[in-house]
Amino acid sequence: MSSHEKLLERFLKLPKDFTWDELKRLVGKYGYFQNNKGKTSGSRVKFEKDDSDIYLDLHKPHPKNILKPYQILDVLEFLKRTGAMKGETNK
Repeated sequence: MSSHEKLLERFLKLPKDFTWDELKRLVGKYGYFQNNKGKTSGSRVKFEKDDSDIYLDLHKPHPKNILKPYQILDVLEFLKRTGAMKGETNK
């Protein structure tokens, strides 16, 4: 099992300790990159692709690096809606 498959499996279990760094690695495998929305963006971050107008807009968690449960659900819904996880199953 590849490291991406392990990370995806962990994510699909909706863990309470999924980190921002893990999120960046996960969505990066689907071609999305982090784009801070300018100098005044604060903790607001976009994950986007070069060839698409579709993006995921999130607040970077602070002071801890752990995503909130609603953020994990938002990411899951986004990946399913955009077809990024097409062909991948819940394990």
